[in-house]
Amino acid sequence: MHDFVVVGCGPAGARFARSAAERGHDVLVLEQGEVGEPLACSGHVSLDIWDYVPDGAREELFQNAIRGARFHLGGADSTAHEFYREGPISNAIDRVGLDRTLAEAAAEAGADVRDHHTVTAVDERQGGVTVTARGPDGTERHEARMVVGADGPRSRVRDECGLPEPDEFLHGVLGFDEAPDAQDFVDVHLTVPRFFAWRIPRGDAGVEYGLAVSPGEDERARFEALCEDYGVTLDRRCSGLIPVGPPKRVTGRRSLLVGDAAAQTKPFTGGGILYGMRAADHAAREVDPDAPGTLGDYERSWRDELRTEQRLGHLVRAGYSVPEPLQRAGLRAFSGEIGVHMDEPSTLFSREQLRALLGR
Repeated sequence: MHDFVVVGCGPAGARFARSAAERGHDVLVLEQGEVGEPLACSGHVSLDIWDYVPDGAREELFQNAIRGARFHLGGADSTAHEFYREGPISNAIDRVGLDRTLAEAAAEAGADVRDHHTVTAVDERQGGVTVTARGPDGTERHEARMVVGADGPRSRVRDECGLPEPDEFLHGVLGFDEAPDAQDFVDVHLTVPRFFAWRIPRGDAGVEYGLAVSPGEDERARFEALCEDYGVTLDRRCSGLIPVGPPKRVTGRRSLLVGDAAAQTKPFTGGGILYGMRAADHAAREVDPDAPGTLGDYERSWRDELRTEQRLGHLVRAGYSVPEPLQRAGLRAFSGEIGVHMDEPSTLFSREQLRALLGR
């Protein structure tokens, strides 16, 4: 019997598998397709990402250094308000390569990572779980003390174990232009209802365009308008759901959720790579597969770390929808050099940010 069966090998699942295996647990990871495919997530991340990958991986994954953002209340040619630092704030990275690097690190730590395994059922019982999967050689059944749902916004584990859904789902669209662009500013357009659109230069890898909208909005039409505004035609694109707002419970009798399955994301950008991996570390540290009561320790610990950032993130997102005169006034007031961390809205109130404001 395995200690954990992890369903999904994105950043959160791979990070949990690696951390749990390093603690001596027997970990099996089942990924539906090939690790990293299909791409459905932006590759724009904070510099903290390098704390989670093995030494030497940065050279292969790094694409471009970003030190600022231009915020627009109109199209590509509209007046922009710039926010920046002297050095890099974030990086554009190889997003598919990140998943594969993290999966390899989990395997090297001792986890059994298997791709092309589609989980079809999870039977959660008093003494353990049975995970049924369809693999290359037919149907398989795996016994474990606990199951970890790291299988994205439409989590099979969440549904099978009767856990509640996130508060909200957004629809995201990404497209890629292969023309190299090494600019060190991203463009953000506050023109999408209740969210935004973006343009991210990725060095020799090209440019990423994207946006996210609430259900009921026509994301395809809005994305075509964004591309037309920038004068690009994109053949390579993808889409996916973005969960926002964690449910009140992400654990069951013998189950737990991490990453997008638990909506451990930033409400103001939809990104969840760092939040999901931080939560995965909490899970690996707190949960004893032989003691279901420790699932409550995981619930408390990850929420204690992320609660404030997620609450403040909701306030930041609310600013996307205030009347345009208020948006303009706010952007003018805060534009210039900044001292904030892109994953931590609490740094809006940090000493570094205060010094940046006073130094203008």
